[in-house]
Amino acid sequence: MFDRSHISQAAERIAPYLRITPVIDVREAGHLLNLKLESLQVSGTFKARGAFNRLLGASPDTLQAGVVAASGGNHGIAVAHAARSLGVVAHIFVPLRAPQAKLDKLRALGARVQVVGERYADALAASEQFIALTGALRSHAYDQIETLAGQGTIALEWQRQTPDLDTVLIAVGGGGLIGGIAAWFENKVKVVAVEPITCPTLHSALAAGRPVDTAVGGVAADSLGASRVGELMFPIAQRAVSSSVLVSDAAIVAAQHWLWDHLRIAAEPGGAAAMATLLSGAYQPGIDERVGVLICGANVDPASLTRPL
Repeated sequence: MFDRSHISQAAERIAPYLRITPVIDVREAGHLLNLKLESLQVSGTFKARGAFNRLLGASPDTLQAGVVAASGGNHGIAVAHAARSLGVVAHIFVPLRAPQAKLDKLRALGARVQVVGERYADALAASEQFIALTGALRSHAYDQIETLAGQGTIALEWQRQTPDLDTVLIAVGGGGLIGGIAAWFENKVKVVAVEPITCPTLHSALAAGRPVDTAVGGVAADSLGASRVGELMFPIAQRAVSSSVLVSDAAIVAAQHWLWDHLRIAAEPGGAAAMATLLSGAYQPGIDERVGVLICGANVDPASLTRPL
């Protein structure tokens, strides 16, 4: 059973390879917000935590055939970075919707990239076929204990940095990030899920009482576009995620521009989604509520942040 001990062990294992990402306090709309800048993590997103935890927990013999990941871009970049750091070959399967900037970064990291199908699910299916043929190590983007534990180290670290948090706002794709964070913060800090209206995967699952297939699209689909949440994270979400909030694509883009214009923080759409809930009013903190916002990804074309809305 997955619990906090997995997260504590992961924190010790991955510490030599990761950054302790900073937190900053920002006052906006009358509230003092605590932003954790996981966008400054190695590889540009939180995904490096789970990727390193998966590879470092594997035996050398298992890694001889390399590591395989299906990704909209960020998980693949993180796995490619971890693999290069550890001398392992990375095979990354991505859908056609993966942004060119992320494809370029994957190739620069030395990954063997295969572009397959329109959706993440297509890339995942192709990666599973490759694993069956080669015996390479699977590194799942979200539905794996090592991934959940790695992502959960954010909460462990954040709690040490800002021990007075009441609430944290966390963007959701397949759920590995919020699953790990909610497992650590359970009964201590309120965890709010944030999803685009165009990718309501966890929102739909919570309404149905089980993971369900969901149509996904919109500006954040490359990072938050899993069509179904993970089986491992869903029971955690049911008991430890307090609510699910949906935000529009327009609000996400506006949050990207706000972060750049006010703080000079470059965030991709998925990375800015949690901030969009506050700027748009989709989530309204209480008067004395201490809210943390996770800025979780920076793999974005900087030119897009200076274009008019």
